[in-house]
Amino acid sequence: MQRDLLDGVVAFTTVARRRSFTVAAADLGVTPAAVSHAVKQLEARLGVVLFARTTREVGLTEAGRRYLQGAQPAVEAMEAATVSARSLGEGPAGTVRLTTSRLALRMLLAPVITDFSRAYPDVRLEVVVDDASISIIEEGFDVGVRMGEMIAPDMVAVRVSQPFRFCVVGAPALLQRWGRPEHPRDLKAIPCLNVLQTTRRNNYRWEFEEDGREFEVAVDSAISVNDFDFLLKSAIDGLGLTYQPEPLAMPHVMTGRLERVLDPYLAGPTAWHLYYPSRLGASAPLRAFVEFMRGRLRVPGRA
Repeated sequence: MQRDLLDGVVAFTTVARRRSFTVAAADLGVTPAAVSHAVKQLEARLGVVLFARTTREVGLTEAGRRYLQGAQPAVEAMEAATVSARSLGEGPAGTVRLTTSRLALRMLLAPVITDFSRAYPDVRLEVVVDDASISIIEEGFDVGVRMGEMIAPDMVAVRVSQPFRFCVVGAPALLQRWGRPEHPRDLKAIPCLNVLQTTRRNNYRWEFEEDGREFEVAVDSAISVNDFDFLLKSAIDGLGLTYQPEPLAMPHVMTGRLERVLDPYLAGPTAWHLYYPSRLGASAPLRAFVEFMRGRLRVPGRA
């Protein structure tokens, strides 16, 4: 591949993601004029216009959207190959600052952090557990882990877990005493245990779906705690229904300590994602961490 073509493809995919020549230039460490020149050369080579430019915004043309579908995977594969090749020589060294929610730490990261540290002993991980949605740029983090729908659209998001859903579970004794809810609106008549959103000082609304329509229910919570494990234990003790990720709840359902309710109304799946500002501006330690996490996802049976 000729150098000018490669430069054009990289510039194009970066502008397409950032929707700005200026921001893309900052990501790539070049001037906006250099990015514009590279894109114009690519457009001339292809014989099509890739961007619809106005004074206020940059959008993709139909040709641009089609080209992005083919070019983006190639750029990602090239970056992954670079990380893989570097791992055979001198390993990356430095620090990766990571922000994660406590639920992501519990479900995903705890074993991964240990394995990554063994594989990359010269990379130091600084992990801050915070359930709030924060700006990793403003707070000085390299990467974050959150559910996909919580990530800002201007971030690079990489799925690193299998999809999972949230379900409603309760102890058999509780359901025998209060009855099984037939519809999410019935939750208002049954004791519930809910996650406290510490940043908003209110309880999490349980999400459901009916006839293709998503809706939320604000339950009356007997206990509100910002810890899913504590709520799960309280549900096993019969204190109320709780809204839990299936991977955490199912072992207790299989043993009979908990039972599922309202399954026909469960919302669609979510997944854990890594997110960070720019692929091309990522440090060697960060690229190694991202590729390590993606590799874990490709291993059968791992989430």
